[in-house]
Amino acid sequence: QVQLVESGGGLVQPGGSLRLSCATSGFTLDYYAIGWFRQAPGKEREGVSCISSSHKSTYYADSVKGRFTISRDNAKNTVYLQMNSLKPEDTAVYYCATDRLSTCNPDFTRKSVYNYWGQGTQVTVSS
Repeated sequence: QVQLVESGGGLVQPGGSLRLSCATSGFTLDYYAIGWFRQAPGKEREGVSCISSSHKSTYYADSVKGRFTISRDNAKNTVYLQMNSLKPEDTAVYYCATDRLSTCNPDFTRKSVYNYWGQGTQVTVSS
């Protein structure tokens, strides 16, 4: 069955970096775009980034543009989110999800375009 497993979260000081991984199985990653979302306590889950199946297109929320980089290694069935210059407001549970198509939806933050989700990994940015 389809599985997505996030890892790489943890506690980091403001200004620090983390790299999240999304290991996938049960489907052919090459054919699908993948998105990253996050959910802070008491807030809605929000879209962070999306990468198309071919790596050619990437999208970022304004709040992370210039600080986060999404990438993928289809041979390893893994998608990454490199997070630099982290801020306390980046604190959240981070989730990866499979898009229904190979290309990211122009409104990649819309949760309904994704059909499978991981369980999430906690990222805490605090001094």
